[in-house]
Amino acid sequence: MATTNLWHRPLTTNELRQCLRIAFGSTLGFLLCKTFGWNYGVFFTVTPMLLLGMVPVMNGHAARQLIAAAVMCGLEVGLLGGLFGSHPGLMLPIVFLLFLYRFAAMSRGSLFLFGANGVLSLSIMLHFASYPQTDLNDLIFSNLWASVLSVLIAYLMTALLPDVEPRPKPTASPKAPHRMRHEALLGASIATLSFMVFQLFDLRDSMSAQATTLLLLFPMHWNGALDYARKRAMGTLLGVSFGLIGQLLLYAWSGQLLLVTPLLWLGAMLFSHAHVKEASGSGVGFGALTTLGILFGQYLTPGNDLVFSALYRVSSILFAIVATLLTCYLIHRLLNHFEATRFGH
Repeated sequence: MATTNLWHRPLTTNELRQCLRIAFGSTLGFLLCKTFGWNYGVFFTVTPMLLLGMVPVMNGHAARQLIAAAVMCGLEVGLLGGLFGSHPGLMLPIVFLLFLYRFAAMSRGSLFLFGANGVLSLSIMLHFASYPQTDLNDLIFSNLWASVLSVLIAYLMTALLPDVEPRPKPTASPKAPHRMRHEALLGASIATLSFMVFQLFDLRDSMSAQATTLLLLFPMHWNGALDYARKRAMGTLLGVSFGLIGQLLLYAWSGQLLLVTPLLWLGAMLFSHAHVKEASGSGVGFGALTTLGILFGQYLTPGNDLVFSALYRVSSILFAIVATLLTCYLIHRLLNHFEATRFGH
């Protein structure tokens, strides 16, 4: 009954304004990226979505976290790529430690955005950096510039579409040390395994599946991952379906920015509406929103393999969800065997 009421109640003015901020913010990032011909469009489209979706009201603390995450990623990828690029065996333990401190930051709560953005950027950037044809400086600069631009866009959207009434302050419930250790180790182990699998099987066209394996870890525990997996699968199907219908409508004109941009805005508005109504951080709406951002930012080009690539994306994401959940359950059980890393009391 509560769920039915949730979907049928009208949006508050604050919620409508947040939807508009997400839709206009991500569309502006996409538009700037395509107009100026910057590489890695996914960073410019998805980062404003993440920021405006996860932080209802833009503030200095969020801005500092996002830029710090991009700077740290740039330094780490630059050093790792240069020193250990050709030694994957040496890279794995270092990658695990880099993920570990990010998940530890997420577990604490106050630095969740720093950890979350860092986990996503680091995994995708390390994967791209391992290919010899990748320009490492371009990759690092694109991610850093996308983060700075996203902060500027978020401030601009907040100034143009401010909240009309103050929001209640979120209250953080303190966690026991053993639970924080459990969450950090669980996240870092799965993120490292995900990185290893994508390297091993040379899966360079599966960015949405790679992002999914990490987004599933955002609830920070097995029960949350299980609940989110179902929502993520639904969100992915919605996002890909929208992208597919959009491309079929445009077909030969899918390279025309003037036609593509309103379509992205419409999709972002629809899915941010669902995201804001769910009010659960990472639900169906957020899954659809990020999938849409990845599709438009990274893959929107005129081509004939449209249906194949969309089906490939859905199947790779669904496979990633099942594999991640299975691994998550096994590591969760293993960590629960030890008092120091037990999740519950």
